[in-house]
Amino acid sequence: MGIRHVLIGKRLETKDLAHQAVSKVVGLAVFASDALSSTAYATEEILIILSIAAASGAAMWSGASGTILGLSLPIAIAIALLIAIVTISYRQTIHAYPNGGGAYIVARDNFGELPAQVAGAALLTDYILTVAVSISSGVAQITSLFEGLLPYKVHIAVGVILLMMIVNLRGVKESGRVFAVPTYFFLGTMFLTLAYGLFQYFSGALGVIDPSSVIPLENAEIAPEAGFGLIFLILRAFSSGCTALTGIEAISNGIQAFKEPKSKNAAATLTWMSGILIVLFISITFLANQIHAIPSHTETVISQLGRAIYGDTSVMHFVVLGATALILLMAANTSYADFPRLAALQAGDGFLPRQLTYRGGRLVFSWGIVFLSVAASFLVIIANASTTALIPLYAVGVFLSFTMSQAGMVKRFLKAGKLKPGEKMKGLEKDIEYDRHWREHALISGFGAVCTFVVMVVFAVTKFTHGAWFIVVLIPALVYVFFKIHDHYKEVAEALSLAGRRPDVEARDVTTLILVDDVHAETARLVNFAKSLKHPWKAVHIAVNPEKAEVVKKKWQQRIGEGEIVIIPSPYRQLAEPITDYIENIQAEKPGSFVHIIMGHLGMDTFWEQALHQNSSYIFTLSLSRLENVVVTTVPYHIHTGDDDDEEALQEAAKQESPTPVSES
Repeated sequence: MGIRHVLIGKRLETKDLAHQAVSKVVGLAVFASDALSSTAYATEEILIILSIAAASGAAMWSGASGTILGLSLPIAIAIALLIAIVTISYRQTIHAYPNGGGAYIVARDNFGELPAQVAGAALLTDYILTVAVSISSGVAQITSLFEGLLPYKVHIAVGVILLMMIVNLRGVKESGRVFAVPTYFFLGTMFLTLAYGLFQYFSGALGVIDPSSVIPLENAEIAPEAGFGLIFLILRAFSSGCTALTGIEAISNGIQAFKEPKSKNAAATLTWMSGILIVLFISITFLANQIHAIPSHTETVISQLGRAIYGDTSVMHFVVLGATALILLMAANTSYADFPRLAALQAGDGFLPRQLTYRGGRLVFSWGIVFLSVAASFLVIIANASTTALIPLYAVGVFLSFTMSQAGMVKRFLKAGKLKPGEKMKGLEKDIEYDRHWREHALISGFGAVCTFVVMVVFAVTKFTHGAWFIVVLIPALVYVFFKIHDHYKEVAEALSLAGRRPDVEARDVTTLILVDDVHAETARLVNFAKSLKHPWKAVHIAVNPEKAEVVKKKWQQRIGEGEIVIIPSPYRQLAEPITDYIENIQAEKPGSFVHIIMGHLGMDTFWEQALHQNSSYIFTLSLSRLENVVVTTVPYHIHTGDDDDEEALQEAAKQESPTPVSES
């Protein structure tokens, strides 16, 4: 408990949940770090693909390679326009669905369960990839500065994920305060750097990157693309750069985390986030062109930008790298804020395990946080912490959720347009009211849905052979699993329901069995408990060791002196199987009767002391719970090893015992 208190913090009462809401300033750090951090690698991903066009000669086009790389700015401007469109659409979503949930809730409300689960699968996948990509990219910034750490990048990435998990288990408000520092440090550093870089550009003092100082991408890495032509490569560059949009939906999913008025504060934070994102993205891309940045797997574009503006050995170059690495590492916090909430929503609807709805001691969805950490760590290990290897998996899911969310809003506005002023229509999340501007709103969301759908298709096609195929297959597979879980919960609910039938309250025969491993003080307590139930009882010993079985039988006769003890042979040294067979024989003789199993369990003060014992009660409970009409009662026998009186009692009891080792029932 001491370690848990230090790592996680003291428990919070349920009534404290309202006090865990965050302000717009903290909310920007919690929900915008993913989107803002994408500016650190979105430009680089565009340049990597354009460098393929330049190096392959792009047979359809004969321009200079530098001119091809210059296409990154028009591509960035097109992406910035898409960011603006999606932002306007999501502002409408925030006001229409103030309880949060984003694409999942919008799809469920307007299209039904199947589209909602598709959106949920897409978003959950994207959140896991966000953690893997952002942390891998942050580690890349670190290894750009300290090349000696390159062989340990996977270890560093997994270690950071573990740290993120612990901080987020402490609560949304506390994690927001922690991560606000690196977020605003990054923003301050980048705005200062970009402003100084633009000043140098307009004054003619901006330097360029010496090609000999950077190791470019190898020909082997780009040769497979040579046959696709310029148009295909430009589309692929556009889709790679669209990773800058990931994270925009986060605020609409986490509206409930904001202080009142929640929708207003969330919408304002979304606007600020998108404005900052566009300025950073366009500025970084523009300056990267001016310094002739070279795509490389050993040094990032941000590092080259810092060198060109401040100089190779400047302290500010290191500050830029440090700030960028921090925001990339902390960007995963957006997923930690949204993944557990979305998983809890789906679990509440019966499409994911119910455990994901559980709030831990700090009022966060602890199981969701832990699962996210494990899944992201697995991806990092598989991809060797390579951002470029993970990017093709990244944006298909998020653009699918964008499309479904905005298409759902179109359907909602069309419904509103059919109503009369003052009239309402019942909705699953919020009633639909007449909106005199429904045409304009539907047009905005419709245009956004078309744009994001086109981007999704482009992304899936251009990156299909580079890993996007996996997401195209994974999302339907996850939806199938979700519905299998849902079917299970429906079957259980139907089996437990008393609707239309009378409960079975008829008395039945009960046979009580006491599981005995040895005869000692704990055994006596079990016998006393069985006698208090007023049912026929007998003791049962599983003869894993035949010699010990005879000793146990003799000790029973000497020290208990009443009741029958049955010795069940176990020639293969099994515990659960022999007692299971014995119970089934009893039930065959007395159909419909109950079998009541009583067993002991030694309870120790500490975890490590508990681990020193067999703890076989867990094995029995797991196996016997599968049998019908079987009731299992575990009677703990607590031993406090630090108590002097207990020590004396244990020593006295040990003197009276036979040499047979004492163990729990």
